[in-house]
Amino acid sequence: MNNRDGVFATIAVALTTVALAGVVYTDAYLQPAKAEVQGVRALTEVASGAVLACADTSLLAVDRITVTQ
Repeated sequence: MNNRDGVFATIAVALTTVALAGVVYTDAYLQPAKAEVQGVRALTEVASGAVLACADTSLLAVDRITVTQ
């Protein structure tokens, strides 16, 4: 019983890995992942006070702003 469960688990993991690899190497995954990385980077910059947060990206300050207390 334990051997059979182990075999099924191994096969399931192998199939899942192959399916995930197939999705990761497609443009359907690449474009949203790239957008997410850019969004996280922008959010991190805003949260750290590195740039001003604006709805229009053309209004973002070119120079980095240092916040002092």
